[in-house]
Amino acid sequence: MEVRIKKLNDNAVVPTYGSEYAAGADLYACVNADITVAPHATAVIPTGISMELPLGYAGLIYARSGLATKKGLAPANKVGVVDCDYRGEIKVALHNHSSEPQTVAAGERIAQIVITPYLTAKFVTCAELSETVRGAGGFGSTGSK
Repeated sequence: MEVRIKKLNDNAVVPTYGSEYAAGADLYACVNADITVAPHATAVIPTGISMELPLGYAGLIYARSGLATKKGLAPANKVGVVDCDYRGEIKVALHNHSSEPQTVAAGERIAQIVITPYLTAKFVTCAELSETVRGAGGFGSTGSK
């Protein structure tokens, strides 16, 4: 699949895959200087790129496991969504879950984007839904007894 990328800044890095079979492509911080994220605070980090995703696909932005476990930095909204009709700069809201200030360096890998197909549903209201064994059992209802 070909995805068109527009560099909005000369220092922007095109997303890269860390291995041959990696599902997510790394997104890089495109900043002029290092950014310090205070404990339990969020900073919006630009990537310096925009992209043209094919119709029917979305870019899902996830944490990088190394950044999350070593520095406590992960996307504030857990999973960001880049819609196929969005043409603005991709930015990552990184939240510092640690109790120490953390630094994001210029050019550092800050998140990963997974490009995936999606379905658009037609929601139809109705008076009743079909019955299932689970029924309305919610949080924890399928756990061990």
